[in-house]
Amino acid sequence: MSSSSTAGTGAGIAAPVLRTRARRKAEWRRRRLVLLLMSPWIAGFSIFFGYPLVMSVYLSFMHYDLLSSPRWVGGANYAYAFHHDPQFWVAFRNTLWFIAIAVPLQVLFAFGVALMLERAKRGAGFFRTVFYLPALAPPVAATLGFVYLLNPATGPVNTILGKLGVQGPLWFNDPQWAKPALVLLALWGIGNTMVIFLAAVLDVPQHLYESAELDGAGWWQRLRWVTLPTVSPVILFAVVFGVIQGLQYFTQAYVAAAVASGQASQAGDTLNALGYPEDSTLFYPVLLYQWGFNNFQMGYASALAMLLLVVSFAVTLVIVVNSRRWVHQAVPR
Repeated sequence: MSSSSTAGTGAGIAAPVLRTRARRKAEWRRRRLVLLLMSPWIAGFSIFFGYPLVMSVYLSFMHYDLLSSPRWVGGANYAYAFHHDPQFWVAFRNTLWFIAIAVPLQVLFAFGVALMLERAKRGAGFFRTVFYLPALAPPVAATLGFVYLLNPATGPVNTILGKLGVQGPLWFNDPQWAKPALVLLALWGIGNTMVIFLAAVLDVPQHLYESAELDGAGWWQRLRWVTLPTVSPVILFAVVFGVIQGLQYFTQAYVAAAVASGQASQAGDTLNALGYPEDSTLFYPVLLYQWGFNNFQMGYASALAMLLLVVSFAVTLVIVVNSRRWVHQAVPR
């Protein structure tokens, strides 16, 4: 009796242990499968993002000119940016100006176009295509087209203004008009944001509009108290995305400055044209490019890149945290 009871007890203890081991083996098999399926993404992230990020942090504390070995300088690169580089604050102000002006206008323009397309009864598909097509144009080609259209001497815009008795500005050749011209280019290419807004507007529940109409709400009241709260998460996305794009604004400014400087001078020295005219288009990424690939100061360029990363993260965090005051959520937080 004692031996049989002991054997029964041992078997009772061994069964849970075996089940636990089997579960652990099954979990490890699932984890290995997940890691195997994610391995292409992990490899790509490590090679194309993780490693460059770590090296940028490392080089930001070094003096590195691509010809000699990196030499430790501590925080000298950051100190030079804040206290000695005369173009640093110029690029910072230009970037801040572009974000403060272009991003709100892009959001308002895209939202306004989406509202108009939502109310269109005939030819809605045609107009959606027309407003979205500019977003498909490559940034370089779009910038070249705008430089041609806004050419102060031969461009069709100034030609039409001249026939109307208005003297057109110099656009990309005038420090006062270069950034507004880039804002016009940004407004022309709001197709992606417009499509997202259009989907959000079409997704607003119709019974909310009907309830508002029964309460006597007019068009503005329905827009203010129904449409805007419902699409506020999309507005948040558009603002955050626009700010990040503004902080990384490079291609259009680079191409416009290079082409416009070539028009103003037969020499067309594109290496010295960054920021033309008079550093009015010298945005932060353009300054980073200039130090990294024109001056070959990779250590200082890495420090500028780290500052851009920190500022992008901080600005995004501030916007998202403060969005709780105006972004409507269906589920209370």
